[in-house]
Amino acid sequence: MSALRVFLIALLLAANTVLHVVPLLVVAVVKALLPIERLRAASSRWLTGIAESWIGVNGWMLDRFSRTRVHVEEDAVLEPDGHYLVLANHQSWVDIVVLQRVFNRRIPLMRFFLKQQLIWVPLLGVAWWALDFPFMARHTREQIQRRPELAGRDIEATRRACEKFRAIPVAIMNFVEGTRFTPAKHERQESPHRHLLKPRAGGVAFVLDAMGDGLHAILDVTIAYPGGRPSLVDLIANRVPEVRVQVRQRAIPVELAGGDYQSDADFRARFQQWINGVWLEKDADMERLLGPPASSGRRTMG
Repeated sequence: MSALRVFLIALLLAANTVLHVVPLLVVAVVKALLPIERLRAASSRWLTGIAESWIGVNGWMLDRFSRTRVHVEEDAVLEPDGHYLVLANHQSWVDIVVLQRVFNRRIPLMRFFLKQQLIWVPLLGVAWWALDFPFMARHTREQIQRRPELAGRDIEATRRACEKFRAIPVAIMNFVEGTRFTPAKHERQESPHRHLLKPRAGGVAFVLDAMGDGLHAILDVTIAYPGGRPSLVDLIANRVPEVRVQVRQRAIPVELAGGDYQSDADFRARFQQWINGVWLEKDADMERLLGPPASSGRRTMG
């Protein structure tokens, strides 16, 4: 019965994707052919509306077909036309579903920096391209050590993507740990945090540098699964009873918004000290979110 349930819900989610991707691609082609910037901007709003509709229908179906409840603590003023950098811990692909469920139509459509290979994901890869999601060739530390110019390419790709976002409402999403949490990775890193991997400061620094005053706040999101880290199949199979989320709005530190992370060792040390402080708070938040539920202060979705 569980396997049949997963198959049927996955089929509905796939059908919803097809129904939204087809008009999205039509609008994307029209946008590419339009010579007038004002019309291109209008097309971008249509593209965003289609994407938000897709997310909304997915959320509606999951609400109807599962008992998963998302409890949210929110200390933020959210604006659908704001300019945000969204930082979050990362444990599962379910994180993306949760983030979309919490923020859809409440802040601008979130854009993720994606691995270049993901452009080949059927339907979604083309949709991400049409929505101006930045694709990056992720290089390992060993590859960069052998070919230092590769680091410069990643920085330049970040800068080009952020330049495009300066003129529109945007929420740039960054999973600061760079990979999903697993006990093995946690042990291999010798992470000082109980529930988190070590944060990677470079990506955050590059976005703040490239966007400059184009961002007005940071949304610091902590996602906790009291029942254990789930997979997408667990979510569809109704095996995720509860998700707890904390959203905290942070001001962008003025002294960290325009430094040279790559070349200035003193600035890099200050930036890493700041992000490590954020992660210490986040680890304490995770400990609390995974404990007994709070009696108040949370709103429930689903």
